[in-house]
Amino acid sequence: METNRQKKIGRVLQKDLVDVLQNAARQGMKGVIISVTNVRVTSDLSIAKVYLSIFPSDKKEELLEGIQSNTPLIRYELAQRTRNQLRRMPELTFYLDDSLDYIEGIDASLRGDIDNPIKNPEIISKRRKK
Repeated sequence: METNRQKKIGRVLQKDLVDVLQNAARQGMKGVIISVTNVRVTSDLSIAKVYLSIFPSDKKEELLEGIQSNTPLIRYELAQRTRNQLRRMPELTFYLDDSLDYIEGIDASLRGDIDNPIKNPEIISKRRKK
């Protein structure tokens, strides 16, 4: 269960991270949209897990690696923006948020664009989460 302080810090980090990542995307990569879907802060406020949604999704792995390699720079920029609100900047770990891809898959299934598992039971084993 997240405390109010954890939620508040998560919201502050999310808001500022959106600005930092959007600016980086505008400068370096045209046509790429990076959104911060969620930020979860640990109870000791030392680690922030940042969930990103990246469009177009065919570049998401490559962009995530770039973001992870620039984590110290991103953390420094965040520390400058939040220095009046946070005493100590948490370590940042970045993850891909695949919930939009999951929703797209469900929509495609409902429209009938994807094989029906009732008619073709072999596809069920491919869908299991790992």
